[in-house]
Amino acid sequence: MAGSSMGDEDNPVAINVTPLIDVIFCLCVFFMCSFRFKQLEGKFDTWLPKDKGNKNTVIQSDMPKEVRIALFWDKVAGKTIRRMGDREVRSDEELQNLIRDAYRDLVLANHPDAPVTIDAQGAVPWNEVMKVVNMCKREKIEKIEFALGAPPPQ
Repeated sequence: MAGSSMGDEDNPVAINVTPLIDVIFCLCVFFMCSFRFKQLEGKFDTWLPKDKGNKNTVIQSDMPKEVRIALFWDKVAGKTIRRMGDREVRSDEELQNLIRDAYRDLVLANHPDAPVTIDAQGAVPWNEVMKVVNMCKREKIEKIEFALGAPPPQ
């Protein structure tokens, strides 16, 4: 018989462990059923800048927090296409005026440290990128950032 040690001369006290095992088994089943795993889905260890990104704050408006200028290379025409937002910019004066106005709007909206981000494709010549950098410097904009554009097609 399981758990009984009657008549055993080495162990004169008989201890029935079957109820103890049953209770431990029931406790294990109870704790396994009531245990909740911590949700880790979507969480990654990252090393990002602390002054940017999601800071658990509510977005006050949909006003952009940067001035973004996109530069694309038109292979057929052999020239650079400059875009600011959804608007194509044709001349240097127009682009400088747009940069000045957009940056002034950000400063007035209490974002004086907003960057000007230049997003240039890999095929855009450097002198076109430097024209935009010089325009920003003429407007006394110190924070200029570069976005990683798509690599040029092979």
